Amino acid sequence: MKFIIKDNFSDNNLELLRKCGYHPYQSSKSNTLSFQRRLTSLTYPHFHLFLIRKNQQLIFNLHLDQKKPSYQGFKAHSGEKEGSVIENEARRIINILTKFK
Repeated sequence: MKFIIKDNFSDNNLELLRKCGYHPYQSSKSNTLSFQRRLTSLTYPHFHLFLIRKNQQLIFNLHLDQKKPSYQGFKAHSGEKEGSVIENEARRIINILTKFK
């Protein structure tokens, strides 16, 4: 799920997302920095978030990873890109960040 909010924050991406309970995640397979928020003490399930700052906007790309990829060498995994769980998490992030404007 993609959502956008106005970028009027002085904090960097790492500081902003830490306020929301997210931690940086560097994939061993790519150099792309993303962020995760675990739902339990286990690795899965977790929210997985990519954040881009562009044209005074914060562009979020959020999904929920339910489990580890099943087949070695494939990126496909059991995840959700839409639905009420994702929408609630997006609202939670927006509510937290609007307190820091």
